[in-house]
Amino acid sequence: MTRRIAFQGEPGAYSHQACHEARPEHEAMPCRSFEDVFDAVRSGAADLGMLPVENSTYGRVADIHRLLPHSGLHIIDETFVRVHINLLGVPGARVEDVTDAWSHLVLLPQCDRFLRERAIRGHVSPDNARAARDVASWGEPSKAALASELAAEIYGLDVLARHIEDHDNNTTRFLIMAREPDLSRRGTSGMMTSFVFQVRNIPAALYKAMGGFATNGVNMTKLESYMVDGSFTATQFYADIEGHPDDPDVARAMDELRYFTSQLEILGVYPADPRRH
Repeated sequence: MTRRIAFQGEPGAYSHQACHEARPEHEAMPCRSFEDVFDAVRSGAADLGMLPVENSTYGRVADIHRLLPHSGLHIIDETFVRVHINLLGVPGARVEDVTDAWSHLVLLPQCDRFLRERAIRGHVSPDNARAARDVASWGEPSKAALASELAAEIYGLDVLARHIEDHDNNTTRFLIMAREPDLSRRGTSGMMTSFVFQVRNIPAALYKAMGGFATNGVNMTKLESYMVDGSFTATQFYADIEGHPDDPDVARAMDELRYFTSQLEILGVYPADPRRH
């Protein structure tokens, strides 16, 4: 039976590349939106979901942290994908021919220097792979896409310029989601635990809640806040920590956190990607 992993975007998107790299034995399943990825996994149409959560250049991916707690799914793995942006054109085109390039809103600023130096106008496309598909259909040497080499292969485009991103460490972190949690210890680079919480309405609650991680020597690699249901008075926090909930130091820190929170939900326990370090 074919196992599938769902991703947001069209074939050739960077999330598609992440599926190929992290789960090559799975058939990649494109979805229109992040919500559709969650639906595909929940319904059983896909076994896993691949979700981008943050980029080293652009920052966090909008909506993901808001959607995760209500998805009913669990994080079982993470993967880091080196994002190489390429200028793709129709066969026979040259960089000098290109006057306009299309890509996702997130990708355009990441290769701003390359575009400015060549006076190429950037245009927003719903998806970088969609941009590649459109350029292939237009068939004009003056129009190009900013996308992956996988997209060039899928849509029959030439790579006119490789690795044009402004920063040479441009990397996106993805989370792999499943219907059931996996709390087993696995991997060779340690474990990660992700959770969301809301603090109690008492003075210095967040400060006190975080104290347990400091006193127990637990490294918190991420702490982000966002409003709940558009309210300025209700704030939810998303956190990643190094370690497994059964580790004595993590268990003590989480016990202290529970005392100062009104809501706490573990989203996943998973092996750290070696590229994290």
